[in-house]
Amino acid sequence: MADERPVLMMVEDDIGLQKQMRWSFDDYNVLFAQDRESALALLRRHEPKVVTLDLGLPPDPDGTSEGFATLEQIVGLAPGTKVIVLTGQNDRSNALKAIGAGAYDFFAKPFEAETLGLIIGRAFRLADLEAENRLLLARQAGDTPLDGLLTRDPTMQKLSRQVERLAPTNATVLLHGESGTGKEVFARALHQLSPRRDKRFVAINCAAIPEALLESELFGHEKGAFTGAVKQTQGKIEVADGGTLFLDEIGDLPQSLQAKLLRFLQERVIERIGGRTEIPVDVRVVCATHRNLRERIAEGEFREDLFYRLAEMIISIPPLRERAGDATLLAHAFVQRFSRENGRSRLALREDALDAISRHPWPGNVRELENCIKRAVIMADGNGITADDLGLAPAEEAPEVFNLRQVRDNAEKKAVLEVMARVDGNIARAAELLGISRPTLYDMLNRFGLR
Repeated sequence: MADERPVLMMVEDDIGLQKQMRWSFDDYNVLFAQDRESALALLRRHEPKVVTLDLGLPPDPDGTSEGFATLEQIVGLAPGTKVIVLTGQNDRSNALKAIGAGAYDFFAKPFEAETLGLIIGRAFRLADLEAENRLLLARQAGDTPLDGLLTRDPTMQKLSRQVERLAPTNATVLLHGESGTGKEVFARALHQLSPRRDKRFVAINCAAIPEALLESELFGHEKGAFTGAVKQTQGKIEVADGGTLFLDEIGDLPQSLQAKLLRFLQERVIERIGGRTEIPVDVRVVCATHRNLRERIAEGEFREDLFYRLAEMIISIPPLRERAGDATLLAHAFVQRFSRENGRSRLALREDALDAISRHPWPGNVRELENCIKRAVIMADGNGITADDLGLAPAEEAPEVFNLRQVRDNAEKKAVLEVMARVDGNIARAAELLGISRPTLYDMLNRFGLR
């Protein structure tokens, strides 16, 4: 059975003192190191939250050089570790020097077990509190004010904050992005974060309904307006009164309806097909398209005046392949969700699957990833999902870039985001996989504006 007591590492070369310390601190799983090499090995393997360090270590037991070198490396490798330096009774200068080098506290030898125990206990409590704060920050890095949106990408985080600011207004918003990037998630967030949240969110796909039926779907009709109109029917615009109307694939709206939609946006009144009464409607309009509307305007397929009415604010959503780390982050979430839904337990993504996910360009974006994971969860044998289960195509070649600094920064940022997503925000594990120290990783996170 594993020892569940907190790990306390003591760097002390005096065997007699080791026995005394083990007996005095039996509330902890005490590990002893006799020199710098063994201390660093135990630090890497066990990651103790608290370390006591005697500055007089071999090969310099009568000096402090080896002790300070050990302190420097411990602080460099594990800045969250609390190091309590043990010094001589009259060695205040070295004690202060140790504090300046990153030690948490100091204590004079010979030690009193009860008093040193209080300092050690306080150090553990502080280390636990700081660990909780780091975990909270790591979780918040993937949180946004938008329900249904999981991301650590800085661009997506910025767009989320824009949505949060836009939501309380009545501005008409145009969401632009490839299919499957999450445009409806943004549209629903604009509604849920607005004063209209208690009213209806009504969505209609302008590309999915035949032109002959789309006008009736949007504006409604009176009884007898056309063959089959056996009763008065409200259109989607009228149904959304007081709430939000989401016009998906607005770029495919037939030209015959563009003028009528423009009139509604200008005057905020509609007339049902076959009717003569103007009906005022108070509705927030949000649109989405994967098309380039400016090109459609140039081709004569979309009205320029309608475009400017719809595009009071434009939000361009990047494709999944440009959102470093998000594919892996979303894959973990989809595996958990579909495992629950399909009665599968303990399913996890294998290393080759994670590599394949990070390499794949995801032309179908989040929708493609979701479907891919769902199939893999259903078909996977055993408790792991492999690259074969995912059935991904080989990655495309990356485009050439000629600026060396840009190449380096882009590569480092992408690597950091990918690894952080893979290890779910575990700084120690991410630094290990990247082959760098945790302080270096913290510096990179700050340099790239990542939390």
